[in-house]
Amino acid sequence: MSKARRQRKRTNSPGYTTPEGLTNDPATLEILRRMVTRDSFSNPMARQGYGTPNISEGTEYPLTRLTNNYQLLNSLYRNHWVIRNVVDTIPEDMTRNWIKIRSELPPEDIDKINRVWTKRRFKQHILHGLKWGRLYGGALGVMLIEGHEDMLEEPLNLDDVMPGTFKNLFVIDRWTGCYPSEELVDDLNSVEFGLPKYYEVTFDDGSTQRVHYTRVIRFVGRELPYWEKMAEVYWGASEVEIVFDELKKRDNVSSNILQLTFMANLRFMKVNGIDAVMSLMDTSAQNDLYNVYESQNWLMSNASMQILGDKDEFQQFQYSFAGINDIYQSFMMDLSGATKIPVTKLFGRSPAGMNATGESDMQNYYETVMQAQEAILAPVLDKILPVICMSELGHVPDDLDYDFEPINQPDDQEVADLVEKKTNAIIALYNAGLISQRSGMKELQQMSESTGMFTNITDEDIENADDSTSQGEVIPPDAFSSINPMGTQETNRTGVPQRNSTGDAKTFKFTDWFRRSKRDY
Repeated sequence: MSKARRQRKRTNSPGYTTPEGLTNDPATLEILRRMVTRDSFSNPMARQGYGTPNISEGTEYPLTRLTNNYQLLNSLYRNHWVIRNVVDTIPEDMTRNWIKIRSELPPEDIDKINRVWTKRRFKQHILHGLKWGRLYGGALGVMLIEGHEDMLEEPLNLDDVMPGTFKNLFVIDRWTGCYPSEELVDDLNSVEFGLPKYYEVTFDDGSTQRVHYTRVIRFVGRELPYWEKMAEVYWGASEVEIVFDELKKRDNVSSNILQLTFMANLRFMKVNGIDAVMSLMDTSAQNDLYNVYESQNWLMSNASMQILGDKDEFQQFQYSFAGINDIYQSFMMDLSGATKIPVTKLFGRSPAGMNATGESDMQNYYETVMQAQEAILAPVLDKILPVICMSELGHVPDDLDYDFEPINQPDDQEVADLVEKKTNAIIALYNAGLISQRSGMKELQQMSESTGMFTNITDEDIENADDSTSQGEVIPPDAFSSINPMGTQETNRTGVPQRNSTGDAKTFKFTDWFRRSKRDY
């Protein structure tokens, strides 16, 4: 057998191990296949990467659960203006322009519902619930209905809500006399399936009652994974917990900048023989030296003089603050990113830099607020609106719905530009024969909801409008025997030109109607 064949046979035999430590044993290969592997960078020689002794690998992220520190949250909210902005800004913008009821109800009934928000201050109570939910991780609102004082433990039946009986919304945070029960909602059709079924609530008079979940509104902070939610008793995390580390960095940098301002002008004095005086056992000489220079320091000003020995020396150093503002702004931006609130709104600062407007940041912020409205505020309104309708109207409309009003209100110039672009688009479609005059007027009427223009277009005007997409035939002036360019225009509803008293004839166009309407408005 040749040497090469003997080597191949030995290599293919089970259990063979190469000089590099590799093996072809099936059992060993199966064990290696089932071993857990870690895909991570590591360079032990350079002390870089996973498991190496360097400063970065010493970083830890302990679970602190800052939400449970009630006193710290109270102190920060009362004394720290940044935390107050973090907690208050988004809820205030969520409720600033409120909602618009969409229903076929008569206008007077919709006005009744809208007046409730101000009359009963429900809007303020909901705003408080949103704020305490963000600050403490959870808050509860109990719907107070007259005549239901002894029925709080029973499920709320809308048919039991009599006219004018919905009085108020009692809002408390999760730490102020509010504790969920261990019994959970087991109704699969309920949107609160899996949440506590009852809440032990302590009211202002000191009484504690068990309240059914259908009578309460939950305000939850930042959502948590399942086991962490269990640890927080079905509540969320405080917004302060998310930004606390970034807040400490910003506050420390701000405090250090303040200290630097006191050291911006440092003065040094070299005194000959001071080391001999300080080494003496007699403290009287040291005190005399100290008193001399303390007096000189107190008397130093632009109008005073400094007395020095022939070998003494006085020096002054000026500290430069270049680059400190950039460092401070970096920590501000980190805090802004943690809160999802732009720096311009969180800290009240104008956009900086060339061509900086802050419009993109504000647009992202508006999208964040709108998402919070749909995810947090909408469930609250879905639960409270039917009760308000039963109390104010005696029934819940089948088509009851609402829209959140736009957060950012455009100025007059923006509205004018928007109206011009939309109306030009409508006119272009009409001139192209794609829509009728009636459809164009409907679009203008619908535009009034967002722009405030064309509010005087009535349904009767739309019914009387032309439903044909034909623009009519433009008849040349010489088609008639008598032409007067200054004659008055007369058309019928279909746009066919009519001869006026002077013999002139023109075609009625939608553009002419729009120009006249624009002047009227």
